[in-house]
Amino acid sequence: MSLTERQKEIVVGTLLGDGYLEHDGFKASRLQIKQSERKKDYVFWLYNEFQNLVKTPPKQRKDNGQWYFSTRSLVELDFFRNLFYGSGSKSVPATIKKLPVSSLSLAVWFMDDGTLDYRVKSHYSFSFSTDSFSQSDVRLLQEVLYEKFKIKTSIQTPSCRGKKYIKLYVGKDGRDIFLSTIQPYILSCFDYKLPQIILDPSETDLEKV
Repeated sequence: MSLTERQKEIVVGTLLGDGYLEHDGFKASRLQIKQSERKKDYVFWLYNEFQNLVKTPPKQRKDNGQWYFSTRSLVELDFFRNLFYGSGSKSVPATIKKLPVSSLSLAVWFMDDGTLDYRVKSHYSFSFSTDSFSQSDVRLLQEVLYEKFKIKTSIQTPSCRGKKYIKLYVGKDGRDIFLSTIQPYILSCFDYKLPQIILDPSETDLEKV
């Protein structure tokens, strides 16, 4: 039993986000998916994508309402675990540019950890919560987004209660390409993460409906 190319793309996307690979103690690993009740539809979408590798459907925890499932242990998944967890904690592999990072991967990562910032009229932007990665990791992700998709980004380090957080920011120079790249893959339960925009013939600005 092996991963399809599409499944590999999803694995990369979710490992950049909330996904976790657990080693089985031998020579294989399993993918663990855990999401809140709000993302139930997303969990079942992921389950359908990996259904041939999963023994039991998603279950819900009684204490916090979280939905979860795990795949079977696979040697192929251990390959990804060694890349992303080689240092012990999750990090961006130095070989990320050689991995199957596709438009689907980017959409999965965004559904996991992405945020829309919409304020007035034509202003909208996107960001990724990348707190679990180092700043050098995030710079590597910047390079991947530009080299593979021509998406321009910047790194922001906002502070909250004295602690700095790292965010990968997609502003006006990259937002349109980013949106067109991920939109075909975004599930309807994540519509709130996408700007509903139209082009008014009398203006050059994009406005939210």
